[in-house]
Amino acid sequence: MLLSIISSSAISSSAISSSAISMVTSPGLPQYGAAVVVGLIVLLSLKEVLSASEHWNKSLNSSFNLAIMPMLFSFAAIVIFKVAEVI
Repeated sequence: MLLSIISSSAISSSAISSSAISMVTSPGLPQYGAAVVVGLIVLLSLKEVLSASEHWNKSLNSSFNLAIMPMLFSFAAIVIFKVAEVI
């Protein structure tokens, strides 16, 4: 009897704290914002350095653009989200 009361009390308190956390946590891109920014900086730096080398060609440029463009859009979405969060 006592064990069932304790376990039901623990379940309800964890459900309450879980719902409180989910109301505060923002979904989407801002969770991974730092990883996107670091990845974007690394890729842009690598593209800049490699563009001066003799190994640079049109297909390598296309490959870098293929990786950079989604990260650039994600970065823009993060900036817009953060600005909207402040306002």
